[in-house]
Amino acid sequence: MTASAAAINAIEDVSFGPAASKRDWAAWTTVGADGRRRLELAVDNVDCAACMGDIERAAARIRGVASPRLNLTTRRLTVALERDDADLEGLLTALDAVGHPARPFDPALARGAASTEMRRLLTSLATAGFGAMNVMMLSVAIWSGNVTDITPETRDFFHAVSALIALPCIAVAGRPFFSSAWRAVRRGGVTMDLPISVGVTLATAYSFVNTLTRQQEAYFDSALMLLFFLLCGRVLDELMRRRTALEAETLAALRTDTAVKIEPTGELVETPASKIAPGDLVLVRPGERAPVDGVIARGASEFDLSIMTGETTPVAAVVGTEICAGACNGSGAVELRASRPASGSFLDEVERLLRAAGDARSRTRRLADRVARFYTPVVHLGALSTLIGWLAAGADWRTALVNAIAVLIITCPCALALAIPAVQVVAAGRLFRDGVLLNAGDAIERFATVDTVLFDKTGTLTEPERRITDLADIDPALAGRAARLASRSRHPLARALAMAAGATENASATEVVERPGQGVEGRVDGRRARLGSPTFCGVAATKLAAAEERRPRATFIAYREDDSEPTLIAVEQRIRPDARDAVAALRKAGLAIEIISGDRPDAVASVAAELGVGRWRARQTPADKIARLEQLKASGRRTLMVGDGMNDAPALAAAHASLAPASGVDVAQVAADAVLLDGRLKAVPDLLAISRCARSAMIENLAFAIVYNVAAVPIAVTGHASPLVAALAMSGSSLVVTVNALRLRSARAVSGGERRLVEARA
Repeated sequence: MTASAAAINAIEDVSFGPAASKRDWAAWTTVGADGRRRLELAVDNVDCAACMGDIERAAARIRGVASPRLNLTTRRLTVALERDDADLEGLLTALDAVGHPARPFDPALARGAASTEMRRLLTSLATAGFGAMNVMMLSVAIWSGNVTDITPETRDFFHAVSALIALPCIAVAGRPFFSSAWRAVRRGGVTMDLPISVGVTLATAYSFVNTLTRQQEAYFDSALMLLFFLLCGRVLDELMRRRTALEAETLAALRTDTAVKIEPTGELVETPASKIAPGDLVLVRPGERAPVDGVIARGASEFDLSIMTGETTPVAAVVGTEICAGACNGSGAVELRASRPASGSFLDEVERLLRAAGDARSRTRRLADRVARFYTPVVHLGALSTLIGWLAAGADWRTALVNAIAVLIITCPCALALAIPAVQVVAAGRLFRDGVLLNAGDAIERFATVDTVLFDKTGTLTEPERRITDLADIDPALAGRAARLASRSRHPLARALAMAAGATENASATEVVERPGQGVEGRVDGRRARLGSPTFCGVAATKLAAAEERRPRATFIAYREDDSEPTLIAVEQRIRPDARDAVAALRKAGLAIEIISGDRPDAVASVAAELGVGRWRARQTPADKIARLEQLKASGRRTLMVGDGMNDAPALAAAHASLAPASGVDVAQVAADAVLLDGRLKAVPDLLAISRCARSAMIENLAFAIVYNVAAVPIAVTGHASPLVAALAMSGSSLVVTVNALRLRSARAVSGGERRLVEARA
């Protein structure tokens, strides 16, 4: 084998294209918070919604592949793997067959590809602008001369110079549209770039023939102006999408690639963070960032948790404190017990949610995509009918062709295709800056129609950190065992007990099972133990009533070992500082408010009275919460459920719309339509207000796009719009919907402005 052949083979092996011989797919798959295996692929040649449909349909036909979702922001395809023998090589082959080569996603390569794409668009835009300005100057001279004293020879010379400038400029500036249209034609499909390419090509060819035959009219300026304005819209769209993606990259930059693992022998080994498994011990030195999510097992320090809470003030961290990946350690070295792998960390979930928000597919967007898909053949049929109609009416072929070209240009479906995605991308970025991540395709529309808000109490209206008030009265050994079991749960009450009792990892709980709405059970020091609600632990009703009478503001959890008498543990709650303002803002906006909690009546009543909420329900099981939601739904109400616990997950999934703080358990976040990254309730009225503005903008854009096309087609068909006027009208319509979407960035939030969730630090 020659050196050049070996080099070619080496390149093919790392390209992950069809020539690659074998891949370790396990290295590229991840497990999400919902337990499903996922694979992410970087896909080439993605230009519009039609490309998305082709790619997703091709992926859905592959064995073992489910739920394919393409993100236009990153040109990243995410698929769920339902079988261990999923045909992933066949997936790459299928994507290549529809004109979209793919490879396993690599962040570094993706950033390079995004930069290359932007440079390509900017080069095309600059070329179109240069050509349009110069040809337009010549065209103005020709138009002026046609009504004064220009000679035919001078006009023909100007047309020839225009052709020399326009032809290479159109070839370069139109490349993004021509290549996309050609790929669509080769596979027998249509995209919105096809009528654009046909219109530009016909206008250029017609003008070139007229120049050669010394005719009076040429439309090089129309073709270049059309490309220039289309590229302006495409660059703006790309910038909006990249802006949202950059928010996630800011968080991703906080991730560390390596970790110092503490082996069972005590040896310190530097290893890739991706190799850290749940249960591993990791050393985090002062000034370093946590490589994974975990719980402090030894040591004490202060951590900057601003990536999660938005607060830059360092927070004291002791044994039992939960630390998220990317949190910066302050003064002391600590040992961190990993609770999740790096691929499932808080930062990873934020990126996943943000990607989902950037590519959200709402009902309105799905409607717009379907209309755009069928619109292209209709446009071609309309242009052909215009050509035939004018010829049948006795017009010469030049007039008929010019009018057909005008129809093609003026009806390009760019405004229709941008109407919904532009709003969604801007809204997702605005909400992210306000501390909210969307997690569902139609979330914006559903948030916009909410008229009733139901709050869980514990951990939602109250702060997630609790204060154990009677730990000194409990046997220290018993409290320690209860804390070790509590350390295996993410529920706020369990975390409070683990921190207060100083849970250590010397003897961890085993066989741990979380019971939604009840508590957690497992084995500690050989004893079968339960920790959770008093009912779950078998506390007698009289004993619980007496304890509640002594501490009316406290919430009680219980701990029980084997068949011994259960122990009650009192936990005090503090209402979140912004809860009153959030409730007041929601009430001012005309929304009905309820508190629905699993806590006892006097505790719920106390919080409701302090917040001024008249309707509340206590001792609600997950089934009770769902029943209440169904009752409200039957009465015509559209509900927003805000909750953070595992027992809230069924209600979050059942509500019309749902929201969970980032401090809540994973199941609640997966079930919710959006996540409050910093836990501030002031973001709730802001979310609803911005969603309403976004929904209005979607409807306005869609209505404008439809009205524009209905009004523009007769004008072009009847010959009242030249190709230049058609180009200006069509480009202007695209800019109108884009500018209308950008208004969301300056929409006034209810709480009085934006908050930057994350500030990049050196």
